[in-house]
Amino acid sequence: MEWDEDIDARGLLCPLPVLKARKQLNSMDNGAVLRLTATDPASVVDVPHFCAEGGHDLVNTTTLHGETPAPAHVFLIRKGPA
Repeated sequence: MEWDEDIDARGLLCPLPVLKARKQLNSMDNGAVLRLTATDPASVVDVPHFCAEGGHDLVNTTTLHGETPAPAHVFLIRKGPA
């Protein structure tokens, strides 16, 4: 799937990946897709919760197990209506 913006939040801990996603999504058009990559283990809970609360669509989640020192989680988020 294609995305419009990309955030590399590897190495950042909660709540920074979600805060960066929120800031970026605020500047994007409705329906645009953000790709967020995070290594924070809490992101697998935080990002879906953020999307549900913010009215965004979590299109896909993938885990990259070859990353070190921790697996990276890649989230594709479609911006919902404000």
